[in-house]
Amino acid sequence: MEEQLTIPKHVGIIMDGNGRWAIQHGLTRSQGHRAGADNLKKLCIHMKEVGVSYISLYAFSTENFKREKKEVKFLMDLFVTLFTKEFQTILDQNIKVVFSGRRDPLPKKVLDAMDVISSRSSECDGCVLNICLNYGGQSEIVDMVKKTCLLYQQGKVSLDEIDTNYVQANLYQNLPPLDLVIRTSGECRISNFMLYQSSYTEFYFVKTYFPDFSESAFDQAILEFNQRTRKFGG
Repeated sequence: MEEQLTIPKHVGIIMDGNGRWAIQHGLTRSQGHRAGADNLKKLCIHMKEVGVSYISLYAFSTENFKREKKEVKFLMDLFVTLFTKEFQTILDQNIKVVFSGRRDPLPKKVLDAMDVISSRSSECDGCVLNICLNYGGQSEIVDMVKKTCLLYQQGKVSLDEIDTNYVQANLYQNLPPLDLVIRTSGECRISNFMLYQSSYTEFYFVKTYFPDFSESAFDQAILEFNQRTRKFGG
Protein backbone atom coordinates (compact mmCIF):
# COMPACT_ATOMS: atom_id res chain seq x y z
CA MET A 1 0.00 0.00 0.00
CA GLU A 2 1.47 3.34 -1.03
CA GLU A 3 2.06 5.76 1.82
CA GLN A 4 0.45 8.76 0.11
CA LEU A 5 -2.94 7.06 -0.14
CA THR A 6 -5.74 8.16 2.16
CA ILE A 7 -6.75 5.23 4.34
CA PRO A 8 -10.38 5.25 5.49
CA LYS A 9 -10.66 5.40 9.26
CA HIS A 10 -13.71 3.13 9.47
CA VAL A 11 -14.35 0.34 6.96
CA GLY A 12 -17.40 -1.89 6.87
CA ILE A 13 -17.57 -5.18 4.99
CA ILE A 14 -20.74 -7.02 4.01
CA MET A 15 -19.23 -10.47 3.72
CA ASP A 16 -21.42 -11.99 1.03
CA GLY A 17 -21.06 -15.02 -1.22
CA ASN A 18 -19.80 -17.82 1.03
CA GLY A 19 -22.57 -20.16 -0.09
CA ARG A 20 -22.18 -19.41 -3.79
CA TRP A 21 -18.41 -19.79 -3.47
CA ALA A 22 -18.97 -23.24 -1.97
CA ILE A 23 -21.35 -24.31 -4.76
CA GLN A 24 -18.84 -23.07 -7.34
CA HIS A 25 -16.19 -25.31 -5.74
CA GLY A 26 -18.45 -28.35 -5.26
CA LEU A 27 -18.57 -27.88 -1.47
CA THR A 28 -21.31 -27.51 1.12
CA ARG A 29 -22.53 -24.10 2.30
CA SER A 30 -21.00 -24.83 5.69
CA GLN A 31 -17.60 -25.32 4.06
CA GLY A 32 -18.12 -21.97 2.36
CA HIS A 33 -18.72 -20.30 5.73
CA ARG A 34 -15.59 -21.97 7.08
CA ALA A 35 -13.57 -20.59 4.17
CA GLY A 36 -15.05 -17.15 4.75
CA ALA A 37 -14.06 -17.26 8.42
CA ASP A 38 -10.49 -18.20 7.53
CA ASN A 39 -10.33 -15.27 5.12
CA LEU A 40 -11.75 -12.69 7.52
CA LYS A 41 -8.99 -13.38 10.06
CA LYS A 42 -6.29 -12.68 7.48
CA LEU A 43 -8.15 -9.71 6.06
CA CYS A 44 -8.69 -8.03 9.45
CA ILE A 45 -4.99 -8.22 10.24
CA HIS A 46 -4.12 -6.75 6.85
CA MET A 47 -6.61 -3.91 7.27
CA LYS A 48 -5.12 -3.05 10.64
CA GLU A 49 -1.60 -3.16 9.20
CA VAL A 50 -2.43 -0.68 6.42
CA GLY A 51 -3.90 1.78 8.91
CA VAL A 52 -7.65 1.15 9.25
CA SER A 53 -8.67 2.09 12.80
CA TYR A 54 -12.18 0.63 12.89
CA ILE A 55 -13.50 -2.44 11.08
CA SER A 56 -17.18 -3.43 11.07
CA LEU A 57 -18.07 -6.88 9.74
CA TYR A 58 -21.60 -7.98 8.86
CA ALA A 59 -21.34 -11.50 10.25
CA PHE A 60 -24.97 -12.51 10.84
CA SER A 61 -28.15 -10.49 10.32
CA THR A 62 -31.37 -10.71 12.29
CA GLU A 63 -32.94 -12.22 9.16
CA ASN A 64 -30.32 -14.98 8.93
CA PHE A 65 -32.17 -16.95 11.60
CA LYS A 66 -34.67 -17.77 8.84
CA ARG A 67 -32.09 -19.97 7.13
CA GLU A 68 -32.13 -23.76 7.48
CA LYS A 69 -31.62 -24.86 11.09
CA LYS A 70 -28.60 -26.95 10.14
CA GLU A 71 -26.82 -23.97 8.59
CA VAL A 72 -27.69 -21.66 11.50
CA LYS A 73 -26.38 -24.23 14.01
CA PHE A 74 -23.13 -24.54 12.05
CA LEU A 75 -22.70 -20.78 12.08
CA MET A 76 -23.36 -20.54 15.82
CA ASP A 77 -20.79 -23.28 16.48
CA LEU A 78 -18.35 -21.54 14.15
CA PHE A 79 -18.72 -18.28 16.08
CA VAL A 80 -17.93 -20.08 19.33
CA THR A 81 -14.82 -21.66 17.82
CA LEU A 82 -13.63 -18.37 16.37
CA PHE A 83 -14.12 -16.32 19.52
CA THR A 84 -12.76 -18.85 22.00
CA LYS A 85 -9.86 -20.33 20.01
CA GLU A 86 -9.05 -18.95 16.59
CA PHE A 87 -9.16 -15.23 17.37
CA GLN A 88 -5.86 -15.46 19.22
CA THR A 89 -4.26 -14.15 16.03
CA ILE A 90 -6.55 -11.13 16.31
CA LEU A 91 -5.57 -10.54 19.94
CA ASP A 92 -1.88 -10.89 19.04
CA GLN A 93 -2.37 -7.89 16.73
CA ASN A 94 -3.66 -5.74 19.63
CA ILE A 95 -7.16 -5.59 18.09
CA LYS A 96 -10.10 -4.86 20.38
CA VAL A 97 -13.22 -6.95 19.63
CA VAL A 98 -16.71 -5.51 20.24
CA PHE A 99 -20.15 -6.59 19.08
CA SER A 100 -23.20 -4.88 17.61
CA GLY A 101 -26.61 -6.51 17.57
CA ARG A 102 -29.31 -7.98 19.77
CA ARG A 103 -28.27 -10.67 22.22
CA ASP A 104 -31.65 -12.40 22.10
CA PRO A 105 -32.14 -15.08 20.69
CA LEU A 106 -28.44 -15.97 20.38
CA PRO A 107 -27.56 -19.24 22.16
CA LYS A 108 -25.90 -18.93 25.58
CA LYS A 109 -22.72 -20.58 24.31
CA VAL A 110 -22.38 -17.85 21.67
CA LEU A 111 -23.08 -15.08 24.19
CA ASP A 112 -20.50 -16.55 26.56
CA ALA A 113 -17.90 -16.72 23.77
CA MET A 114 -18.66 -13.12 22.79
CA ASP A 115 -18.22 -11.99 26.39
CA VAL A 116 -14.91 -13.86 26.71
CA ILE A 117 -13.31 -12.32 23.61
CA SER A 118 -14.67 -8.88 24.52
CA SER A 119 -13.13 -9.14 27.97
CA ARG A 120 -9.82 -10.55 26.75
CA SER A 121 -9.42 -7.76 24.20
CA SER A 122 -10.78 -4.89 26.29
CA GLU A 123 -7.35 -3.28 26.79
CA CYS A 124 -6.26 -3.63 23.16
CA ASP A 125 -5.84 -0.30 21.40
CA GLY A 126 -4.34 -1.08 17.99
CA CYS A 127 -7.66 -1.25 16.15
CA VAL A 128 -11.34 -1.93 16.86
CA LEU A 129 -13.09 -4.90 15.25
CA ASN A 130 -16.86 -4.47 15.47
CA ILE A 131 -18.64 -7.74 14.69
CA CYS A 132 -22.27 -7.23 13.71
CA LEU A 133 -23.93 -10.43 14.93
CA ASN A 134 -27.71 -10.84 15.03
CA TYR A 135 -27.64 -7.32 13.67
CA GLY A 136 -30.05 -5.15 11.71
CA GLY A 137 -29.69 -1.45 11.03
CA GLN A 138 -33.39 -0.75 11.52
CA SER A 139 -33.43 -2.76 14.75
CA GLU A 140 -30.45 -0.75 16.00
CA ILE A 141 -32.31 2.52 15.48
CA VAL A 142 -35.47 1.11 17.12
CA ASP A 143 -33.45 -0.06 20.13
CA MET A 144 -31.77 3.35 20.40
CA VAL A 145 -35.20 5.05 20.38
CA LYS A 146 -36.55 2.71 23.08
CA LYS A 147 -33.46 3.32 25.21
CA THR A 148 -33.86 7.09 24.81
CA CYS A 149 -37.57 6.98 25.70
CA LEU A 150 -36.76 5.09 28.89
CA LEU A 151 -34.01 7.55 29.82
CA TYR A 152 -36.38 10.45 29.11
CA GLN A 153 -39.06 8.93 31.35
CA GLN A 154 -36.46 8.58 34.10
CA GLY A 155 -35.41 12.20 33.68
CA LYS A 156 -31.89 11.19 32.61
CA VAL A 157 -32.00 12.89 29.21
CA SER A 158 -33.75 16.02 27.95
CA LEU A 159 -35.10 16.74 24.49
CA ASP A 160 -32.44 19.39 23.99
CA GLU A 161 -29.70 16.77 24.46
CA ILE A 162 -30.96 14.61 21.61
CA ASP A 163 -29.07 15.47 18.44
CA THR A 164 -27.05 13.60 15.82
CA ASN A 165 -24.10 13.23 18.20
CA TYR A 166 -26.39 11.81 20.88
CA VAL A 167 -27.83 9.27 18.44
CA GLN A 168 -24.36 8.20 17.28
CA ALA A 169 -23.22 7.72 20.88
CA ASN A 170 -26.26 5.62 21.81
CA LEU A 171 -26.23 3.05 19.04
CA TYR A 172 -24.94 -0.44 19.83
CA GLN A 173 -21.36 0.87 19.70
CA ASN A 174 -20.13 4.46 19.76
CA LEU A 175 -17.98 4.32 16.64
CA PRO A 176 -17.07 6.95 14.03
CA PRO A 177 -19.19 7.11 10.86
CA LEU A 178 -18.29 4.64 8.14
CA ASP A 179 -15.95 5.98 5.46
CA LEU A 180 -16.06 2.96 3.16
CA VAL A 181 -18.41 -0.01 2.89
CA ILE A 182 -17.37 -2.98 0.77
CA ARG A 183 -19.83 -5.63 -0.36
CA THR A 184 -18.57 -8.77 -2.00
CA SER A 185 -20.38 -11.19 -4.37
CA GLY A 186 -21.75 -8.68 -6.86
CA GLU A 187 -24.89 -7.65 -5.01
CA CYS A 188 -25.45 -3.87 -5.06
CA ARG A 189 -27.44 -3.24 -1.90
CA ILE A 190 -26.61 -2.67 1.76
CA SER A 191 -29.13 -5.10 3.25
CA ASN A 192 -29.90 -3.18 6.45
CA PHE A 193 -26.22 -2.72 7.38
CA MET A 194 -25.34 0.20 9.68
CA LEU A 195 -27.89 2.56 8.16
CA TYR A 196 -27.24 5.53 10.42
CA GLN A 197 -23.44 5.21 10.33
CA SER A 198 -23.30 4.99 6.53
CA SER A 199 -25.11 8.26 5.74
CA TYR A 200 -22.11 9.67 3.85
CA THR A 201 -20.05 6.56 3.23
CA GLU A 202 -18.50 5.53 -0.06
CA PHE A 203 -19.73 2.15 -1.33
CA TYR A 204 -17.60 -0.36 -3.20
CA PHE A 205 -19.33 -3.36 -4.79
CA VAL A 206 -17.18 -6.17 -6.14
CA LYS A 207 -18.20 -9.43 -7.81
CA THR A 208 -15.64 -11.52 -5.92
CA TYR A 209 -17.13 -13.93 -3.37
CA PHE A 210 -15.92 -13.21 0.15
CA PRO A 211 -13.66 -16.28 0.61
CA ASP A 212 -11.66 -15.02 -2.41
CA PHE A 213 -11.63 -11.36 -1.34
CA SER A 214 -7.91 -11.21 -0.62
CA GLU A 215 -5.58 -8.61 0.84
CA SER A 216 -4.75 -7.41 -2.66
CA ALA A 217 -8.47 -7.14 -3.45
CA PHE A 218 -8.87 -4.93 -0.40
CA ASP A 219 -5.95 -2.80 -1.56
CA GLN A 220 -7.77 -2.32 -4.87
CA ALA A 221 -10.79 -1.05 -2.94
CA ILE A 222 -8.54 1.50 -1.22
CA LEU A 223 -7.24 2.64 -4.60
CA GLU A 224 -10.82 3.11 -5.78
CA PHE A 225 -11.67 4.98 -2.56
CA ASN A 226 -8.86 7.40 -3.32
CA GLN A 227 -10.39 8.16 -6.73
CA ARG A 228 -13.62 9.34 -5.12
CA THR A 229 -14.43 12.94 -4.20
CA ARG A 230 -16.35 12.72 -0.97
CA LYS A 231 -19.31 15.09 -0.63
CA PHE A 232 -20.87 15.36 2.79
CA GLY A 233 -24.38 16.45 1.91
CA GLY A 234 -23.49 17.75 -1.52
